[in-house]
Amino acid sequence: MKVILLTDVKSVGKRGQIVNASDGYAVNYLFPKKLAVPADKKNLSELSAKQSAEAHKKELEKQKAIKIKEKLEKEVLIVKVKAGENGKTFGSITSKEISESIEKQFSENIDKKKIVTKDTIKQIGMYTVELKLFEGVSAKLKVNVLPE
Repeated sequence: MKVILLTDVKSVGKRGQIVNASDGYAVNYLFPKKLAVPADKKNLSELSAKQSAEAHKKELEKQKAIKIKEKLEKEVLIVKVKAGENGKTFGSITSKEISESIEKQFSENIDKKKIVTKDTIKQIGMYTVELKLFEGVSAKLKVNVLPE
């Protein structure tokens, strides 16, 4: 019997997948626990509508990420920190601080988990950080660390 999985089922398949399940397994386990529905015309059309809506939503998110990338790659982020006489900062610049600075200067909300620094920023100077905005879309942002 062909069924459409509503959730991930271990050793059967992932959510939204159409799989063959034995009649007894489907009727006695998958359907009562609402883990799957029969793969009839109505349910198949609902599945295809959901998948096309998700694809459209992902495409819109990707376009937004590309616009943010183009905007940020033209700019230089300025971060002011307390530093000693030799150019060494008191503490390091974290991805959270970079995220907050992007929010203040460019009005773009970038999650700190999407910011990748090659090594810790502990000196005054210019650095390049990578922003992973979306699957396959990443931006290189120049960060200028200046003393207060």
